[in-house]
Amino acid sequence: MSLNSEHLALINYLATRQTPAIILAASGMCTGGRIVNYLERFLPDKTTDVLFVGYQGRGTLGRDIQTYGPKNGYMLINNTRVNINAKIHTISGYSAHADQNGLVKFVTGMRKKPHHIKIVHGDDDAKNALSAKYREVLGDDVKVEIGKG
Repeated sequence: MSLNSEHLALINYLATRQTPAIILAASGMCTGGRIVNYLERFLPDKTTDVLFVGYQGRGTLGRDIQTYGPKNGYMLINNTRVNINAKIHTISGYSAHADQNGLVKFVTGMRKKPHHIKIVHGDDDAKNALSAKYREVLGDDVKVEIGKG
């Protein structure tokens, strides 16, 4: 999606669908970019769940949402008051900067082990090595898929 008008049209389309949708955003603590538009539109919606994976620095929109969201607070986004009715979740222990050991430790530390893992980021050699390591430590109960990315 290259044009901002196309991006905003997609947000409006998703808002009118009345069906669940998952929106994935790159890390960055919600300090700018397209995620801000999604948050502005969907934070007031009680059917929205916002999931933070990774650290949100003090003084960032991401940290403020984590702090005030569970209390049904509000944020100022683009100088507009945005009520937070969405459910806010945070996965602790995951780092976007983790190496193979860190990623394996994150998965093996889960109370309920995943049955399907999709690896989508990294060089092909690194993705193949991580896939092999997951299979080694988790056994045949997990399907590890390597996506293009």
